[in-house]
Amino acid sequence: MNFDEKMEGDYRIYAGAVESLQGDGYIAAVVINRVRGDKHLLREAYRDESLACGHRWASPDAALQYAVTKARELIHTECARLAC
Repeated sequence: MNFDEKMEGDYRIYAGAVESLQGDGYIAAVVINRVRGDKHLLREAYRDESLACGHRWASPDAALQYAVTKARELIHTECARLAC
């Protein structure tokens, strides 16, 4: 499993690339946490452990990139659902 962590405004993004059980690629996963200005965790805002319906990417970097991009998209377009 490969991880990446990013800050996006008041949110911390945890992206993961999980090796498929069949060994034929990597599945993208993401957790988005809302944080206070001092970067203390406030609460989990969103979680998806199988983005894109479990699509398998050829490399962990590609899966991580997709997860981070999708998280940023959610943060900027789904403010009401993420309790901005």
